[in-house]
Amino acid sequence: MTHEAAGVPPTRNDDDRQDDDRPAEPQPAPQAQDAGEPQDAAPRPEARLAKAVQVAEQALIEFEIAVETFRVEVENFSRLHHQKLGPMYARLDELDAQIAEARAAKSGDPEDLRKAKEARDIVMPMPGVDELFHDWMDSDGLSPEASAMLTEQPVRPPKRVRPSEEARKLYRELARKAHPDLAQNEPERERRDEFITRVNAAYGRGDVELLKELAAEWAAGPAEPPTPLSESEELYARLEWLSRRKELLTVLAAELEESAIGSMLKMAPDDPDQLLEDIGEQLLGEVSRREAELAEMVQ
Repeated sequence: MTHEAAGVPPTRNDDDRQDDDRPAEPQPAPQAQDAGEPQDAAPRPEARLAKAVQVAEQALIEFEIAVETFRVEVENFSRLHHQKLGPMYARLDELDAQIAEARAAKSGDPEDLRKAKEARDIVMPMPGVDELFHDWMDSDGLSPEASAMLTEQPVRPPKRVRPSEEARKLYRELARKAHPDLAQNEPERERRDEFITRVNAAYGRGDVELLKELAAEWAAGPAEPPTPLSESEELYARLEWLSRRKELLTVLAAELEESAIGSMLKMAPDDPDQLLEDIGEQLLGEVSRREAELAEMVQ
């Protein structure tokens, strides 16, 4: 058996032996990694808090977009409901008054006379067609003419309850980019408030071309400065404000859903414009029945 086979180093010359007699130079010891220290340092508490604020901001913006979308539908439905169906409601009130008056004239009963007077008292003067279609009021209580004088915008009532899909897409994109809640200082918030007000007005009318113009305007605007790392107290205050804002929006959303128009919209969430047509057909049927009843009474 050879030395190599037995695992013994082979014989070396004397020079090699002399070198081995010299003390070995110390070798640097490998640095041992502290088992208790992670390779990546944990993120600062402020960084985690800033991330939480960012997530809360985006969630609030999405919620505001949903609430504003529904508010526009409720407002447009109310306007178009009045424009399209107002004359039929007025006709029904007039027919009810005439029927009550005809019944009282035949019976002479004091109770019938009282009911006839009440029916006549609730009849509003019949509005003209132009008034029905152009004298609706906006959410601020201003007529379109007054709003146009203040904003130098032409009077453009909505054409349908729900703006087109293109208008909705443009609105969502603009709201996410230019929302005032993303402002880091008061001047920037004021700039965004003014801009988003115009965006909301254009979306309420379903004005796709104006929304495109506003998108180009925002894209060409000043670049946003980088957001500096906020202090913990400011971040906590920001989270509290976002929470309060969400509470207010939740109340507004509940009021919209529980309103008469909101309840009607929930009957046909996929096609509210068709709902108006269906209600109109029902009212026409009611008008026909009352006219027939009145005709029998006055024969």
